[in-house]
Amino acid sequence: MVQRFLLGVRMLLRGFGFWRRQPGAMLLGLVPAAIVWVFVLIALVALGISLPTITVWATPFAAGWVEPWATLTRTAIGALLLGGATVLAAVTFTGLTLMVGDPFYERIWLAVEHDLGGEPTGDGIGFWRSAGDAVSFIALGVLVSIGVGLSGLIPLIGGVLAPVLGVVLAGRLLAWELTGRAFESRGIPADVRRTLLRGHRVRLLGFGIATQLCFMVPLGAIFTMPAAVAGATMLARSVLDDVAARAATPPVPPVE
Repeated sequence: MVQRFLLGVRMLLRGFGFWRRQPGAMLLGLVPAAIVWVFVLIALVALGISLPTITVWATPFAAGWVEPWATLTRTAIGALLLGGATVLAAVTFTGLTLMVGDPFYERIWLAVEHDLGGEPTGDGIGFWRSAGDAVSFIALGVLVSIGVGLSGLIPLIGGVLAPVLGVVLAGRLLAWELTGRAFESRGIPADVRRTLLRGHRVRLLGFGIATQLCFMVPLGAIFTMPAAVAGATMLARSVLDDVAARAATPPVPPVE
């Protein structure tokens, strides 16, 4: 299991290695990531500035409490709100960046496809399909961020559980979204993709968690996004190649 997890991490590292092979396409991939990152950062900063006011508004029941219980309660709620917002920010960043930068990331995706050999057989996903996927992805991210926030309310373990759960769930969502183009461009619908990825969940999780952790580094999301698109394409192709290899392998006859 650890080996499969590390294999997913390696896919992201291979994506970073694609800077050496296609620097022009990868540089273009920085443009939409930088634009969306600025807007997401502004939203997070605004939330951070307003957080004391929001926590006081959300905890009127603590107004008459003796210190330090009122401050501790409001600080905990503020931390949960900020943690959930961070998860939502990562998901929003990915969805909006893929939608805004679709032409840029299509160049990276095609470059990886050409490099690996073989061509997609579908018609692609198009802008409006990409926009619809982004909206659905962000909506799912809202639900995940709420769940992460609520998990932080669990006594004793909530402070540790919430950030860990946030990284894992956000990473899983990122991996699912980023690998989508390679499947959908071949006309593979979401339910079939889910079936194909079922046997590769650990690898997918390794890729997603590594990507999410890179997103959490200052400015990391901008420079990671092109590599994540390239790495996700490699990951999806490795899954498709595994499926094709198994289908081509004749079954072993039973020993009499």
